[in-house]
Amino acid sequence: MSKRVIVVGFDGLEPAIVDSLLGRGELPNFDKIRRAGSYARLRTTYPAQTPVAWSSFATGTNPGGHGIFDFIRRDPQTYEPDLALSHFEPPKNSWTPPRVVSNRKGEAFWQVLHRAGVPTTVLRCPCTFPPEADAGTILAGVGVPDIRGGQGTGTFYTQDRGASSQENEQLLHLDPGDEIRTHIIGPRDTRSRPVRDLASELTVRVDRAARALRFEIAGAPAAVELKEKSWGPWVRVKFKLSLLQSVTGIVRFFVRQVAPQVEFYASPVNFDPAAPLFPISTPAQYARELAGRIGLFSTLGMAEDHTGHNNGRFDERDFLAQCDLVFAEREQMMFAELERLQGGLLFTLFDTPDRLQHMFWKFRDPGHPAYDPDLAREFAADLEELYRRCDRVLGRLLPACDENTLLLVLSDHGFNSFRRAFDTNTWLWEQGLLALKPGSKPADVEGPAAAHVDWSKTYAYAVGLGGIYLNRRGRESAGILEEGADAERVCSAIERGLTGLADQASGAPAIHSVSRSERLYSGAYAHDAPDLLVNFEPGFRVSWQSALGGFANSLFADNRRRWSGDHIIHPEAVPGILFANQALRRPDPHITDLAPTVLAHLGVAPPPSMEGAALL
Repeated sequence: MSKRVIVVGFDGLEPAIVDSLLGRGELPNFDKIRRAGSYARLRTTYPAQTPVAWSSFATGTNPGGHGIFDFIRRDPQTYEPDLALSHFEPPKNSWTPPRVVSNRKGEAFWQVLHRAGVPTTVLRCPCTFPPEADAGTILAGVGVPDIRGGQGTGTFYTQDRGASSQENEQLLHLDPGDEIRTHIIGPRDTRSRPVRDLASELTVRVDRAARALRFEIAGAPAAVELKEKSWGPWVRVKFKLSLLQSVTGIVRFFVRQVAPQVEFYASPVNFDPAAPLFPISTPAQYARELAGRIGLFSTLGMAEDHTGHNNGRFDERDFLAQCDLVFAEREQMMFAELERLQGGLLFTLFDTPDRLQHMFWKFRDPGHPAYDPDLAREFAADLEELYRRCDRVLGRLLPACDENTLLLVLSDHGFNSFRRAFDTNTWLWEQGLLALKPGSKPADVEGPAAAHVDWSKTYAYAVGLGGIYLNRRGRESAGILEEGADAERVCSAIERGLTGLADQASGAPAIHSVSRSERLYSGAYAHDAPDLLVNFEPGFRVSWQSALGGFANSLFADNRRRWSGDHIIHPEAVPGILFANQALRRPDPHITDLAPTVLAHLGVAPPPSMEGAALL
């Protein structure tokens, strides 16, 4: 049999939890890999973010070599926040759709393998949307939008006329009665004037005795019947553009309650793998072929619906159930491809550990502001159970790993608690480095602050999960800082002011250090990075408002959201893990070492752009 490499990514596995479970003998298959080969901490990227780290895994370069520095970037012309992973280019004419372009640059190691004639299959790696055409078989991961172009916008339906929409969701009020006519919100028709939402008719029949709802989608071959507190299967929904044109997506429903008022939730409408609005696989027909083998599956990059849970549309047990569905899909994908893996590369990413820890970390942290002892008794064990489920996946996989197979199991970063939020833009304003227009104060600003800022007097501003940009002349549209001594003065002031900054309430240090981009990044895209990166201490993170270019109501605040765990802290505090079924040559591997390691095992020379070194 030809040489093979199987890489399994478990996003966000925390080494401390892995070590604890290993010590108790509860991860027997991880332990088998360790005994046969190696186990080490895996150094991660600056910052320790999923798209950044997995892009460095793919390319073997620091972020300056691939251009992904955050989930969020800013437009230097408008100062407004924007999604960093991909962008849409306008259509060339009125009858063609816009073109989507990946912002991840550099060359992924599976492209190198494909060019050398080595078979590759890459399942759900972040920053692969749209997938490269010259890279074997790819099913895109984090970065794939929903059918409306967002990163996951669900719809809450309720007969409560007093209900209002929460963050990043759509809300539809339902008429009273037991036969309800409503609709599913589909893609935006940008060709119409004014722009309109496409919709598909939905009839809901209420069975109060059975405490169930029956969903009938216009044009669907069969209805879906669901009891209270249950998720349904994926169903196709068609949205008509015109008499001859339509777009299909897939959606699943969750019944929140039947009485006293009907309430249910519709997931973000995902691309239909059989007919996606934009390419989500290479070859283009691969997603359809895979769905034919395993059934419909999530195509949205952020498949676990943390937004619906964060908004309280379904509780912890229901979020767990939805995560279980996503995890099971990923298992099916991986083992379906394993059956036909004769040689080359198979990579699969399981995102669920990251998503569940974001939402459930508070249950293992009695010091968290959102800690609830009753809920903790019920749910604290679920995080460790997910680690054991990951171990069981490896138990199914290990019999397929013969002497010609290199098995690598890794996480891109670890995890920690997110107890307190720090508002970087408020601090910059307090220091006189960010100026608001006369009469404005941070508390007056809602949403992104760009329109409220006096850019003629602003030296620095924060956008993204830790980044600070200087208002540089010639780069920003209203930049005032000159290169050289002028910029150095501001950088030094921010470094001195933030390094070691203590929380006002507890006196505990909130910020470990501030890094300059020129000391972190090199490569063709290093100029796109934030100028400074704030490295938080465990327990602290940038506020949601600063991340989106706005202001919070205070410099520090308790984090009382369900989103209670995070990893946007000093990267040395949140390394990932690496297990290999062969001995590693170095005890301190970095995530950029994985690409050349895979290439070396398969006998393909790494390109000069790769910075990492083979570990075997």
